Amino acid sequence: MNAELAETAEKQISACSAVSALIFDLAYRLPANRAVTEARQNLGRLGENLACTELERRGYEILARRYRYSGAEIDIVARDGATLVFIEVKAREGREFGDGAEAVTRRKRRRLAMAAMDYLVRHHKGECPCRFDVVSIQLGESGAQIEVFQNAFDASGR
Repeated sequence: MNAELAETAEKQISACSAVSALIFDLAYRLPANRAVTEARQNLGRLGENLACTELERRGYEILARRYRYSGAEIDIVARDGATLVFIEVKAREGREFGDGAEAVTRRKRRRLAMAAMDYLVRHHKGECPCRFDVVSIQLGESGAQIEVFQNAFDASGR
């Protein structure tokens, strides 16, 4: 951003509310945003690694990680006995925004269901029983608390 544009933006911000200043920070200070994004990605990878370890301990066989379809991503695809399991992992470092399982919105569930249908078709598993699990990981000073919610929602996104 050139100096004249920055000066104009700073003048406008001083006349606006604190909310406008926050929007300016988010929109123009990209290196800070990149750092936040990278930290979130690292937290996500850590959560997925912890989830895989816990799921394998419980007898799941990990088949795929980060399966993508049309803007949706299934964090883990696994087999639990004869059942194919599509798993969403939510890791949190604090409780300010609730636990991880609460963060799987209806929209997210529908997108996961669409990605799961694509996986089933592409891998010729249309007759295979399947379910959706959520792994919630709460990271804190005492370590990681991991909860596995089996059958967390159905293919309709409910």
